[in-house]
Amino acid sequence: METKEQSRREFISTLTLGTIGVAGAAGMLAGCKGIGVLGRLETNPALQLSDQAPDGPVLKAGLIGCGNRGRGAAINFLDAGPNLEIVAIGDLFQDQIDRTREILLQSRGMEIAEENCFIGFDCYQKVINAGVDVVLLASPPHFRPREVKAAVEAGKHIFLEKPVAVDPAGVRIISEQSEIAKQKQLCMVTGTIRRYQKDYIETQRRVAEGAIGDIVGANIMRHGNALWWVERKPGWTDMEYMIRNWGNFCWLSGDHIVDQFIHELDVMSWYLGSHPVKAIGNGGRHQRQSGDQFDHFSISFEYDNGLMAHGATRQINGLHTGKTERITGTKGFADASGSIYDNKGALVWEYPYPDDNDQDQTWRVQNPYLQEHVELVSAIRTGGYINDSDENITSTLISIMGRMAAYTGLEVSWDEVLNSNMRLGPETCKLGPVPGIVEAPPRVGIPSPPTDRYS
Repeated sequence: METKEQSRREFISTLTLGTIGVAGAAGMLAGCKGIGVLGRLETNPALQLSDQAPDGPVLKAGLIGCGNRGRGAAINFLDAGPNLEIVAIGDLFQDQIDRTREILLQSRGMEIAEENCFIGFDCYQKVINAGVDVVLLASPPHFRPREVKAAVEAGKHIFLEKPVAVDPAGVRIISEQSEIAKQKQLCMVTGTIRRYQKDYIETQRRVAEGAIGDIVGANIMRHGNALWWVERKPGWTDMEYMIRNWGNFCWLSGDHIVDQFIHELDVMSWYLGSHPVKAIGNGGRHQRQSGDQFDHFSISFEYDNGLMAHGATRQINGLHTGKTERITGTKGFADASGSIYDNKGALVWEYPYPDDNDQDQTWRVQNPYLQEHVELVSAIRTGGYINDSDENITSTLISIMGRMAAYTGLEVSWDEVLNSNMRLGPETCKLGPVPGIVEAPPRVGIPSPPTDRYS
């Protein structure tokens, strides 16, 4: 007779459309410390993050994934320093290629040769083989593991957007490839942004030095509106329909707790300095009409010393919007974005943002999306080394752990996540019908896709 515990564990380990071996899972987080300038910043608050990378020989980059975030990453790379070029781009869809070429030419004077524009599910390999030094990975997160593996095998430096994967199987691939990248001295920077933002860095440094005493808990929230959605057009296959709406399907994005709330959970992980040992929570679909994801999550994370942290996120129109990243200690609490309070709620420190006309700009905070690329290019050109993928791996797993807890309604342990065979999505993608796909009704109160971020 099957027990409830057997059924639960079977569900957690096999909620999948494919599997991958679990060898090495227990050691995948060994040495979870990024390598680069950020470690020095945490001990030297006066150190100024560079506005630009140093000059040097031309660095050629290829962009894989030409959606809104991909175009933003391409612009950030070009703005990171002198002698930087985008020479190849790839996407599944021709219209995304055309739009990206237009934006790069109009906004930065960067013309991409037609022979270096690739479409199709194999476009990532063609971009990697187009004579590039760096690859910028901004396709839907489902595809991230195979793209990182191909880039590392080809000896390319890498910028990869968060999250690193949508399932434990994919995370293990990223972990393995990160270790190979370190051996090859291939730089890797991931899109965690907050760890490249000096107000966050300085607040975390002060808390680590005891500004609020011993940390006893955390309350992390991100509340926003419903996600963008693209109406289906005549002639689109099921697969095209899903990929054009990738942010709304779990196998492509990981659900919004993984794809977007990872930023806030990464801050939690940064402060607490470890990973939770178990999670329990809930979530559901209250308003969402698109895709197959939840529109709200509420998760309690427990650490090995009994410390509890709460994470909650939702995407529902018409409600409160905002963000909370509160870390509580025995002597007070911190807002991770730049302020510290005592136990009575009195402000004891606030980040000293300079005015634009101040002569001393030591504490200026540069756009973290740009700062990531400045650090990547600087490390490549100076012979230094940067690889922050371990932190993103941990935060991705915490996000997946929360999703598993909410989807199942059961307590999920860290070891179960590490050793899960879960692999979301088909083994091979091709344009065509997808059995079981549910058509979304006409959009009601759901915003259109965001405008391009390239100015």
